[in-house]
Amino acid sequence: MANQVDEFNAYRAKMNDKILADNNKVIKRIFNLDTNAFSAGALDVKTKELLGLVASTVLRCDDCVKYHLESCYKEGLSKEQVMETLSIATLIGGTIVIPHLRRAYEYWEELEQQNV
Repeated sequence: MANQVDEFNAYRAKMNDKILADNNKVIKRIFNLDTNAFSAGALDVKTKELLGLVASTVLRCDDCVKYHLESCYKEGLSKEQVMETLSIATLIGGTIVIPHLRRAYEYWEELEQQNV
């Protein structure tokens, strides 16, 4: 099986570079807003990443879930903290998010195996 963490990050970086190279002011501002929104402020970065993970799961965005899982992992959040967060997302999102929960669990395991 191909390494989904490396594949996801390579594809994301490649496409972000292409998108940003078009020099679209609105898109660049959206990317910048996203970066700044997840910086430390009244809420710490860990809390913001967990919030992003819940929102991404409820909205059923697998790419966003992967991004926030990796950010959570890099911020030092434990598997228990992340899984509890995903349990809230599943409760709020309903059973329709269970496939996303499965993929999130699998992706977290791969992050742990890689020790990213």
